[in-house]
Amino acid sequence: MNEPKTGTIWEQLSTTKLVRYLLLFALGWAIVQVMAYFETVLVIFIFAAILAFLLNYPVGWLARVIPRSLAVIVVFLLSLLIVGGLVATLGLAIISQAQQLLKQAPESLNAAIALIDHLQNLLTQWNFNVDFSELEQQLRSQVLTGIGVGFTTLQNLLTNLIDLILIAVVAFFMLLDGERLWNFVLRPVPKDFRHDFTIIIQQNFLGFFWGRLLLSIFFGISAFLVFVLLGIPYALALAAIAGVFDLIPGIGATLGISLISIIVLPQGVLTSLKILVSCIVLQQVEENLLMPRIMQGSINMNPVVMFFALLVGARIAGLVGVFLSIPIAGVLISLFDVDEMRGEGN
Repeated sequence: MNEPKTGTIWEQLSTTKLVRYLLLFALGWAIVQVMAYFETVLVIFIFAAILAFLLNYPVGWLARVIPRSLAVIVVFLLSLLIVGGLVATLGLAIISQAQQLLKQAPESLNAAIALIDHLQNLLTQWNFNVDFSELEQQLRSQVLTGIGVGFTTLQNLLTNLIDLILIAVVAFFMLLDGERLWNFVLRPVPKDFRHDFTIIIQQNFLGFFWGRLLLSIFFGISAFLVFVLLGIPYALALAAIAGVFDLIPGIGATLGISLISIIVLPQGVLTSLKILVSCIVLQQVEENLLMPRIMQGSINMNPVVMFFALLVGARIAGLVGVFLSIPIAGVLISLFDVDEMRGEGN
């Protein structure tokens, strides 16, 4: 009877395997460093590719009746007109309301601290000795930091027009001649697998971004209508916050709802609770009724894997990594056919 092999993991690893793992680690580290060095360039081309992916749907539909180059020009000009009109109307209104909200942030902070003090006094009456002074200091620090980040973000939106123009120009040329460029990217991929690889990219990237965009638009518009019905001031800016946070998969809508509830806290605890409950209902409608239909055929991923990908993406590439981590993880799961990392549907 043969005895089972024993030994530590170091004894079972050969020198070749160790060298291979070290090389893979070094390659990953080098890729992260290169991405960090060329961050601005990568951001421009990544968002241009996303924009080209999204516009490729109407271009492909219009190219059935007219030449593709003409279809690209028509769709691109119409998109510029629509975006320009939205920026000139809704965009400026949102920025104006957002500036007023940031100026009222100290009032929200004082309301939150007063609520914490009231809770502490209530616990003291019940013979629970709790000191929330450290929490109050952390809250003040975080709010002041958030105000600075908010003003910086608004300034960047107004000043980074050159990057936005570059993104639009690159996306335009990607639409015009993107097929040849994509064929060049596919050269390292075996010929028999190129079609399947293209389908996987379309399902995970195109399906994800298009689906998240539609869901975020629904959530933002629905939240705006709810805020107007409840008589909440700055409804447009608050709805924009809800829609933007909803772009982040998994936890984005929850973060947006929590932030909005804190912002409206000076208007009363009851008003904040009404907004919280209303947004939670909208979130459930989105996730249980709309998402299965809109995201059908797109990414199917275990929630644990999704959050792991989000954290890794945020650590490597910040906000850009958050948006790209889910589709990249979906591509890897599809390529290697890892059923254990898929959702319960498969």
